[in-house]
Amino acid sequence: MIISKQKPREELFEQLDGVNSLFLIGCSACATECKSGGEEEVFEMEEWLTSLGKAVTGSIVIDSPCNINRTARDLRSQRQQVEEADAIMVLACGAGVHSVAIKSNKRVIGALDSLFLGNTRRIGKFEEKCSLCGTCILNETGGICPATLCPKGLLNGPCGGMEEGKCETDRDLDCAWHLIYEALKQQGRKNVFTRIVPPKDWRKKKHPDSLDTD
Repeated sequence: MIISKQKPREELFEQLDGVNSLFLIGCSACATECKSGGEEEVFEMEEWLTSLGKAVTGSIVIDSPCNINRTARDLRSQRQQVEEADAIMVLACGAGVHSVAIKSNKRVIGALDSLFLGNTRRIGKFEEKCSLCGTCILNETGGICPATLCPKGLLNGPCGGMEEGKCETDRDLDCAWHLIYEALKQQGRKNVFTRIVPPKDWRKKKHPDSLDTD
């Protein structure tokens, strides 16, 4: 899930210069769970914009606006309200903003900052567990990613700063390699510490990336 938060209102206010009317788009998936762009947040944004004297021509909460074709379909269903707006404000991750931008000739204002790919610990509590590096070694490390959980991104065991299972960068933070060791120990697998992982080939994490499964 893409974890996001709303941009500061001061930053959004600067983007509204010369914009008198807006159409709002929210996200019923990730942004709803993050409480940054669901129905409630879209309604609150509409109230704020109205208090500034801006007209809101309409709104829609799309099921995963990162889906380009679905976004295009939903924009067509609201064609008149979209056309009446000077700009479209999108309460979704950067991928959602991009979907709207390529399927509309309107100015698009992104209302959120995309933070990281996250796991849900509990409602409203998210943790980064994957860096989308393109070369997973999770099968060797007990399903725990050292590239993400180690602040130094170490791929060959803990550094000398680990103490009592905690990271030297933050003594409240578990050492990723201590977690890996304990997981592999429980599974009866510790051979990960006998091999050398070569430097990560960051060429596999190219930008912009794509995947076609057809």
